[in-house]
Amino acid sequence: MNQDLLQRTKHFANEKRLLSWWYVVSSFAITLGCFMAIVIVDHYIARFLLSITMGLLLVRLFILFHDYYHQAILYRSKIANVLFWIYGLLTLTPASAWRETHNFHHARTSVTEFSNIGSFKIMTVNEWNAASSLARLSYRLQRHPLTIAFGWVTVFMIGMCIQGFTRKPRENWDGLLAIGVNALLLISAIYFQQLELYFWAWLLPSLIGAALGSYIFYAQHNFPTMKLRARKDWNYVHAALHSTSFIRMPKIMHWFTGNIGYHHVHHANHRIPFYRLPETMHALVEFQTPHETSLRPKDIWSCLRLALWDPEQQRMLTRSEIA
Repeated sequence: MNQDLLQRTKHFANEKRLLSWWYVVSSFAITLGCFMAIVIVDHYIARFLLSITMGLLLVRLFILFHDYYHQAILYRSKIANVLFWIYGLLTLTPASAWRETHNFHHARTSVTEFSNIGSFKIMTVNEWNAASSLARLSYRLQRHPLTIAFGWVTVFMIGMCIQGFTRKPRENWDGLLAIGVNALLLISAIYFQQLELYFWAWLLPSLIGAALGSYIFYAQHNFPTMKLRARKDWNYVHAALHSTSFIRMPKIMHWFTGNIGYHHVHHANHRIPFYRLPETMHALVEFQTPHETSLRPKDIWSCLRLALWDPEQQRMLTRSEIA
C-alpha cells in the first residue's frame, strides 16, 4: 500500500510552468505593492493593517521559496534561483542552511532519534527522566510559546543563520550574510532617521510572518493525535499520514499560507507543487481522513501544551501531565 500510494502521488508532482511563474510574479508584486503602500500611507491604523497583510504575504512567499528548493516549482530556473536566494537573505532563511536541515527533516519525519533536526525537538519520557536540569531547561525553552511567537529571532536568526553558520561555516556562510543584510537595513533606517518606517514596513511584517510560520511548522508535527516511531520501525508513508497534520483554515488563509496546511500530502511527496496539494487530497482517499488541527485558539492551545512523547501510551503528554 505504501509504495502504491507514493506511485499514485507522482501524477500530481508535475508543475504547470506558466502557472508557477504567475503565482511567483503576482505574489512578489502584491508584496511589493503592500510595502509601497506602507511607505506612502501616513496613518497608524492603515499602516498597522498593511503590516499585518505584508506579514501574511511573507508567509506565502516563504512557501514559494520552500517549494522552489524542493524542486516542486521552477526547477533549474536561474532567475528563480537568484530571486529566492535574495528572498532567503532578507527573511533570515539562507538557502544553504534551509536545504540542509529541511531535507534531513523530510527524510526522517517524526523519527524519535532525530526530532531535533529541522523541526522542534520532541523528547521521550525516558529521555526526559535521564536529562539533566540544564537539558530540561533547554528543551522547555525550545518549545516555549514565546520562542515560537518570536520566531524571527529564535527560529530564523538564531536557528537558521547563527547555528547554521557555526555548524558548517564554509557551507552556510550565507547565514552570516543574511544577518549582515538585515543589520544594514536597520543601520540605514537609523542613519536616514526612518526607524518608524522601518518598524511598519519591515520589522513588524517580519515578526508577524515569522511567528505564524513558526507556529504552523510546529503544529504540523506537534498535535494531540500525532504518532512517533523509533528509527527501526519508521515508515515514510506512515510518517506522512500519522505524524503530520492537516491544518484546517479559511480559504483566504490557505492562500496566504500557500496550502502548506495540506502538510500530510506534502510529506507524502514533496515534489507536488503547492497549488496541487488540495487537488491531490481530494483525488486520493488515503489523504481524506487526516489528523487535523486548526488556527482556532482552542486548537492552538491544545498543540502548545504538548510536552513529551510517551512510547508506552503512544501519545504526547501535556505539560500538566508531567508536572
